[in-house]
Amino acid sequence: MSHILHRQIHHDYPIAVGGEGVTVIDREGRRYIDASGGAAVSCLGHQHPDVLAAMHAQLDRLAYAHTSFFTSEPAEALADDLAANAPGDLDHVYFVSGGSEGIETALKMARQYFVERGETGRRRFVARLQSYHGNTLGALSVGGNAWRKAPFEPLLIEAHHIDPCYAYRHQQPGESAEAYGERAADALERKLQELGPETVVAFVAETVVGATLGAVPPAPGYFKRIREICDRHGILLILDEVMCGMGRTGTLHACEQDGVAPDLMVIAKGLGGGFAPIGAVLISDRIYQVFSKGGDFQHGHTYIGHPLACATGLAVQQVIRRDGLLDNVKTMGARLERRLAERFGNHHHIGDIRGRGLFQGIELVADRSTKAPFDLSRKLHARIKAEAMRRGLMVYPMGGTVDGRSGDHVLLAPPFIVDDATVDAIVERLGDAVDAAIEATQSA
Repeated sequence: MSHILHRQIHHDYPIAVGGEGVTVIDREGRRYIDASGGAAVSCLGHQHPDVLAAMHAQLDRLAYAHTSFFTSEPAEALADDLAANAPGDLDHVYFVSGGSEGIETALKMARQYFVERGETGRRRFVARLQSYHGNTLGALSVGGNAWRKAPFEPLLIEAHHIDPCYAYRHQQPGESAEAYGERAADALERKLQELGPETVVAFVAETVVGATLGAVPPAPGYFKRIREICDRHGILLILDEVMCGMGRTGTLHACEQDGVAPDLMVIAKGLGGGFAPIGAVLISDRIYQVFSKGGDFQHGHTYIGHPLACATGLAVQQVIRRDGLLDNVKTMGARLERRLAERFGNHHHIGDIRGRGLFQGIELVADRSTKAPFDLSRKLHARIKAEAMRRGLMVYPMGGTVDGRSGDHVLLAPPFIVDDATVDAIVERLGDAVDAAIEATQSA
């Protein structure tokens, strides 16, 4: 019996003992194509020799130094690198250990920004339904993932939500993508008028929605309109690129493709590629200037700016640039999208195929014409995961796609080093897994 409190207490997990490129190897010698990068984490695959060498070199120099006493060379170097490649005026960096911690940090940073400016009445956050921003109490509060939040509702801070920008379900017949994007964004304006814009701290959103919706990109012009609304009311824009950022969509930051820059941006996962726990909040210069003239940011964690983690993150980013892997993300992303369309475009139970770059999703439906989801009691997403694992494939399925309870999707986020043959194998194995899971669901 395991002494670990596993995510699923009664699930019998295989034991991972090795990794090689895009594959993970278990104790029995079975190999699994990591088509989800774990949770969109392993951007360079597993055991990349150059990253491991950088980690060994840093360990030989310094593993840890607390940031109340020291800064470190790898932390300064990674911050320089991130600032040099960030959009807009995101010129400063606050390191954390992961995405949830990053969102919590950004929320507190946004609130303190207004406190320092004397706008202490700003206390509310607005975000979107069907979003996920992490599992700390603050991150759960702004998140819109209903089943994750439900047990902890009495503990959560005040947050308000608008509908997601989710064209498959919310775009009206005959409505252009641009018109839908503007209409979806205008929901923020209505919410601000309802709450009183002078009481709102920030709007929080995933640039491309990850786990909860399955790689749903924004409609054209959506975020430009959101940026205009935030600016008009003096509200901060916080973009969550924990899952979709750091090259996953084909540009270093997903928001580059939408022509906007946020005031605060949270990154993690692909920053360190899973080799070490690291995330960061990228901070606009105007926020930094307010802090520099006022009080220090009232926040901190033991492992922020961890030298080993920062050296790891820097090595990962250097490999991505050196090897031109963002170009491979675009090329292989296009291939993945095409192969998914070939395999599932006419499938009776695939309602939508969407995404950007190597961040793709399929949404499953019981009826394509009505878009009705499968009965949630069937737990189709869990069946697909199990069938995929039997076929040596790791994917990221999730339930509650439609409204937090009903609906199923599968998210794909393979490593940036993926090649043609592996993309083809991913789609073939996924197709077989989906068909087997649906057949089992229908016969149950």
